[in-house]
Amino acid sequence: MHRTDPGFDSSPVALDLHATLDAVLRHVLAVSLVVLALVPAARGHHEALGWLPMWLLGMPAVALWALRGCPLPVARGGVPARATGAAWTRRVGPQARRRGRRVSPVRPVRAA
Repeated sequence: MHRTDPGFDSSPVALDLHATLDAVLRHVLAVSLVVLALVPAARGHHEALGWLPMWLLGMPAVALWALRGCPLPVARGGVPARATGAAWTRRVGPQARRRGRRVSPVRPVRAA
């Protein structure tokens, strides 16, 4: 939930927990970046865990993004990046129909 959502708990305890979790996730991201840069084994694959960079960098980054309310990237001018492209419009008119297939006339087979 985002801070502007009506269901968001704005009590001091919830805000303190939110700020603490945000700080912890940012710290985990910084440490995991250093570990991935300096320890070659951290860039590999573990039998039980799978691909380690996903757990060291990807999962904390997604958790931080979700904690902040899943904000979308913003382009220049304050407009969301997705809204800057051409707007899709709906086609007007009937649905397209298949064309009738021409059936070639059957020619009798001649014996040689």
